[in-house]
Amino acid sequence: MSPFPGNDGPIDFSDVTGGGTTSGGPRTYVVKKGDSLSKIAKEMYGDVKLWKKIFEANKATIKNPDLIKVGQELIIPD
Repeated sequence: MSPFPGNDGPIDFSDVTGGGTTSGGPRTYVVKKGDSLSKIAKEMYGDVKLWKKIFEANKATIKNPDLIKVGQELIIPD
C-alpha cells in the first residue's frame, strides 16, 4: 500500500530527470533565450558581478563572454 492517499500502486519515477547533490560540487546550467552570464550569475549566486566566475569555469567552451548560445551547458562553480 502506498503512503500517498489515492495511490495504491507503485510510485512512478519515470518522469524524474536529473537531480541535485548535496556534495557541494559544481552544478550545471543550460542557457535559455535571453540569458547572459550576468543574468545567470544573478540567478545562481544572487550577484551579477560573479559572471566572471562562470566565464572562468567555462573558458574551454566560451570564447567570448558576450556570445553564449541557447542550449549550451555551463558549469556553475560553487
